[in-house]
Amino acid sequence: MYTLIWTAGFTRSAERFIHNHRELRQKFASILRDLESDPFQPHLKFHHLSGKLKGVQAVSIAHSYRITLTVLIADEEIILLDVGSHDEVYR
Repeated sequence: MYTLIWTAGFTRSAERFIHNHRELRQKFASILRDLESDPFQPHLKFHHLSGKLKGVQAVSIAHSYRITLTVLIADEEIILLDVGSHDEVYR
């Protein structure tokens, strides 16, 4: 089981995301639960980013929405960084 670490930036973006996308509230909560149990589940579409976001990973919430994060395997921690549309989180 992994520990989710909510950064201040993630907390703000999550509140904004939930407020703007109420229809995805349950899906968002489900994705967070799945991340806690195993971030490498195929339906999460876990992938490494490149370029200026090298060292950061992302998972999909829906086709257009992502959560960016960093997974620390040795400590079994997931540091949540941002949530939003594809363009918002990859800026």
